[in-house]
Amino acid sequence: MENLKWVIEVLKEWLPFLITFLIAILVVGLAYRVLLKKRPPATANIVGRQLMVGLITAIFVVTLILELPIDDAPRGQLMSLLGILVTAAIALSSTTLLGNAMAGFMLRSIRNFRPGDFIVVDGHRGRVSELGLLRTEIQTERRNLTTFPNLFLVSNPVTVVRTSGTFIASTVSLGYDVPREKVETALLEAAENAGLTEPFVFVMELGDFSIVYQIAGFLEETKYLISAESKLRGNMLDSLHKAKIEIVSPNFMNQRQLKPEQIFIPKMSLTSKPKVLAADDARPEEKMFDKADLAEHEAKAEDRLKAVINEIEKLDKEEDGEADEEAYQAKFAELHKEREALEAEVAERREAKKAASAEDAADDGDGDGGDTEKP
Repeated sequence: MENLKWVIEVLKEWLPFLITFLIAILVVGLAYRVLLKKRPPATANIVGRQLMVGLITAIFVVTLILELPIDDAPRGQLMSLLGILVTAAIALSSTTLLGNAMAGFMLRSIRNFRPGDFIVVDGHRGRVSELGLLRTEIQTERRNLTTFPNLFLVSNPVTVVRTSGTFIASTVSLGYDVPREKVETALLEAAENAGLTEPFVFVMELGDFSIVYQIAGFLEETKYLISAESKLRGNMLDSLHKAKIEIVSPNFMNQRQLKPEQIFIPKMSLTSKPKVLAADDARPEEKMFDKADLAEHEAKAEDRLKAVINEIEKLDKEEDGEADEEAYQAKFAELHKEREALEAEVAERREAKKAASAEDAADDGDGDGGDTEKP
C-alpha cells in the first residue's frame, strides 16, 4: 500500500512535466509539418520557417527544464548548463553555421539572383534550383545538382545571366591568308542563322600564325543558353565552309604533303542548309534544368500571388459608396479567380518539386554516390 502511495506521489510530481513533454512533441511535430513540409501558398521564405521551428523547440526545452520536479538550485544549474552549451555551439559554429546563415540573409536582402536564374561562380555554371538557409543549389547542364554554402557565394564573385537577354560569343582562329572582310561576312551570317540579333565581330588577337576572331550576338531566350551556344558554333562551321574558308592551323598547312588546291572542307557543308529548329521541338535544356524550371515557375507564381493579394487588399480599402458597384464586383471576382488559379498552380509546382527532391533522395540512398556535388 505504501509503495502504491509512493508511485502516486511520484506521478503527481512528474505529471506536469510529462504533459508538457507530450505537448512539446505534438506542437514541434505539427510546426515542422505545417511550416516546412506543407508550406502556405503565399509563403516563400523558408529561412523564416526554419527559424520559427527552432524558436518553438527552444521555448519548449526551457519550459521542460522549468517543469522538472527538482529544487531551485539544480534547476538553476541546468539552465546555466543549457546556456553554456548554446554559447559553446554558437562559438564553435560561428565560422560555418552562423556565417552561412548570415550569408543567406544577405543573399535574400540583395536579391541578385532568384530560382531559375543562370549563374556562374568559380567555374561552375547552372540554374538556381533551391535557395536555403545555409546553402544554395544549382542544376548544371548535365542535370546534376551542385551545392554551394551561402558563405562561399558571398565571398566569391557570382555572375548572373540576365533574364531579359544576354550576349553569347564564340571564337575561331584563321590564317593571315584569309581576307578579314570575308571572315566577318561569314561569321555574321552564322550568327543570324543561329537566331541571334545585333551580331558583331571582334578581332581578338593577332598571333604569330593566325588571327583570333570572335562572333557575338544577342540572345533573348536565356533559358536555352546551352543550345544557342552550340547552335552558334555549328553555324560558324557551316558558314565558313560554305565560304570556302579552311579552318586548319597554319602549322598543319605548312607540313602536309598534298596538292596546293586540295582543301579540308566536308563536301556536305558546301551544299547543305542549316536545320531550323521548330518552335514546338523539344530543347535539351527542358530536361537538363527540370528542377530549376520548377523552382523558377514556383517563385514567379508566388510573386504574382502576392501581387494579386495586395491588389485585393488595396481594392477593399479604396471601395466607397460612389464607386461603380458593378465594375468593382467584376474586378473583385476576377482577382479572386486569379488568386485561386495561382494558389492551385503553386500547390502543383510544390508537389512536383517535392517529388523531384524525393527522387533525388532515393537516388542518393542507392549507394551510388548520387549526383550532388560540392565545390
